[in-house]
Amino acid sequence: MKNMIEKITSFRDERGWKPYHNEKDLALSISLEANELLENFQWKSSEEAISESRQNIKEEMADVLIYLIQLADQMDVDLEEEVLKKMEKNAIRYPVDKK
Repeated sequence: MKNMIEKITSFRDERGWKPYHNEKDLALSISLEANELLENFQWKSSEEAISESRQNIKEEMADVLIYLIQLADQMDVDLEEEVLKKMEKNAIRYPVDKK
């Protein structure tokens, strides 16, 4: 993950985009890209959408992740750590139902 973060931040920095990547605009961009991802599925079954738009779906997923990584970088958040903490919290909230 560290390598991916470095590539994303280098790409941004080489183009001088960091001043425009404030928290609000990055959060908005995540939402916009997530909506572009959703457009692939509108009025279709999952199977139909994937068969017709798999490449675009993958690209939109990547766009969401790229903006999320940039937001985490801007806020000095360790996403890997936060995901693991959230999974622990979810495990307590949604325990495995043993029958």
